[in-house]
Amino acid sequence: MLQEINDETFDKVISESDKPVLIDFWAPWCAPCRALSVILEEISKEFQNKVSVFKLNVDNNPKISSKYGIRSIPTMIFFKDGEKQDIHIGISSKEEIRKKLTALV
Repeated sequence: MLQEINDETFDKVISESDKPVLIDFWAPWCAPCRALSVILEEISKEFQNKVSVFKLNVDNNPKISSKYGIRSIPTMIFFKDGEKQDIHIGISSKEEIRKKLTALV
């Protein structure tokens, strides 16, 4: 199961990670978000020691969602060395996510 982060833990997770971080902005009522979660579970296992994958519920965490201008979900933001590197809005294939992460490791 993917780890959840929130408004309070977000900055610490991003800034203190020694590997790239993928954040999935989602909500439980969002069907595409639930479909993407299955893919991200597989990705998190595949990249287990190379990338950290987290989920952030936009309904419960308006501060970070607003800071990053999240207006549509699912949205994935890819970070490296504490800096935003890439963003993807909408559902994505496992292969596309894999390519984006491989470019960061």
